[in-house]
Amino acid sequence: MKIVIQQACIIDPKSPYHRQVKDILIEDGVIRRISSDLPVSTEKVIAHQHLHVSPGWVDVFSDFGDPGYEYKETLETGANAAAAGGYTDVFIIPNTRPVIDTKAQVEYIRQKSASLPVEVRPIGAVSQRLEGKELAEMYDMQRSGAIAFGDGTSPVQSAGLMLKALQYVKAFGGTIIQIPDDYSIGAHGLMNEGIVSTRLGLPGKPMISEEIMVARDIKLARYADSKIHFTGISSLKSVEYIKRAKQKGLQVTCSVTPYHLFFFDDDLLDYDTNLKVNPPLRTKSEVLGLREALQKGEIDCISTHHLPHEYDSKILEFENAKFGMTGLQTTYSVLRTVLPDMEQARLIELLGIQPRKIFGLPDATISEGSPAALSLFDPNGSW
Repeated sequence: MKIVIQQACIIDPKSPYHRQVKDILIEDGVIRRISSDLPVSTEKVIAHQHLHVSPGWVDVFSDFGDPGYEYKETLETGANAAAAGGYTDVFIIPNTRPVIDTKAQVEYIRQKSASLPVEVRPIGAVSQRLEGKELAEMYDMQRSGAIAFGDGTSPVQSAGLMLKALQYVKAFGGTIIQIPDDYSIGAHGLMNEGIVSTRLGLPGKPMISEEIMVARDIKLARYADSKIHFTGISSLKSVEYIKRAKQKGLQVTCSVTPYHLFFFDDDLLDYDTNLKVNPPLRTKSEVLGLREALQKGEIDCISTHHLPHEYDSKILEFENAKFGMTGLQTTYSVLRTVLPDMEQARLIELLGIQPRKIFGLPDATISEGSPAALSLFDPNGSW
């Protein structure tokens, strides 16, 4: 099939056509020609005012529910949400039923998603059944297509097990993904510990539960000389720890969610269960600090933490509602809203280029002969 993308502004610092408005001819999934004026006698033409094109965006932490939780999301609906949000690749967490902790489960995801509009890449579990006790078959899962390893929304609590995992994945250049959260601190917290949680009468979760886990895992990564990626960072102190680790040459990276850049804990004053997330929403000063850290390059990329739920998991009392919200469809517009002055090249670096670099995915440079892993967007749109 031939596709022509007409008069699109190319945003790709690695491309010779960066910031140029060009026509792009795609044939059988490969960019064949890039020119100022291509003929349009093809099967499909994509044209839109203010159209921009960039290397395909990558999300490093989403939940598609399949297998076991298809009433929340399926591989098909998740892939459609990702495509609607501009993503070409999505890493899905292993918190399924059964857990993605064997090569058979990895192969199930890869085979079932082969014909979907985005590349679905499973994250293999670090521990068997996500129990945090024994290592899962990480080598076999890596050979079958697991992109990285982590226990998803059940972060590894044992320092000993985390150290073994970091040492194990080093053998094949793998990366551990961890939500930094020490369960022994604020175990029953429903939101950020602070003035708002006190006013609402809800148990709080202090930022130190995140910060102490970041500090611990950085030390473990240094000891093992291995790679770790912290996702869902919500504390400026965590960002500071990670910044220092990078300055020392450690293989440590991090990502932030769109909702930790957009919402404050004040937004929970009416007990909106849609905003019940983990890590919890933080104070306004913390959120503004995260935005600044993102602009300075101290945060490496964006992770949506797309965790959809069915009606009955959210429309009930706050303490009983499940943690999580959707995010794939709206990430770009959230970033444009909270960071209106950020250059498009920097946004594309956060959404597409950096995740590929961190997790060893092939470049998706916009040049003739390259695979057409492209995201199309309109920076001036409003919806």
